[in-house]
Amino acid sequence: MIMNHYETVFILTPVLPDDQVKDAVAKFKQVLIDKGATIVHEEHWGLKKLAYPIKLKNAGVKNTGFYTVVEFTADNATVASLETEYRRDERVMRFLTVALDKHAVAYAEKRRRRLSGQSTTTTEA
Repeated sequence: MIMNHYETVFILTPVLPDDQVKDAVAKFKQVLIDKGATIVHEEHWGLKKLAYPIKLKNAGVKNTGFYTVVEFTADNATVASLETEYRRDERVMRFLTVALDKHAVAYAEKRRRRLSGQSTTTTEA
C-alpha cells in the first residue's frame, strides 16, 4: 500500500454552533483514522469570508464559512472515502483534497515550524 501525503481543506456552513463545528471536524478526522491514515497537522482557520458567494440548496446564499485544514498521509482509497463523507454531509459547503509533492511537503513542514514558533533555518554540522 502506497502512502502519499495529502492536504484537505473543507468549509462548513456558517450557521453551525461551535460544538457542531467541532463534531464535524472530529467526524472527518475519525474517518481518516479509521481508514489507517496518519494525521500530520490540522488548523482551524475559523469563520472566514468566502472568495465568492455560495448558493446552498436549503440554506440560501452564504458569504462566510468555517475553514479547516488537515494534513495527513494515507492511500488513495482513504481519500475517496473521505470525499464521499464530505459529499454526504450537508454541513460541508466545499472541500478540496490535494496530493502534496516533496516540495509541498517541505514547505508544509517549514510552515508548521514557523507557526509553532521554532526557527525555520537549518544549520549544518
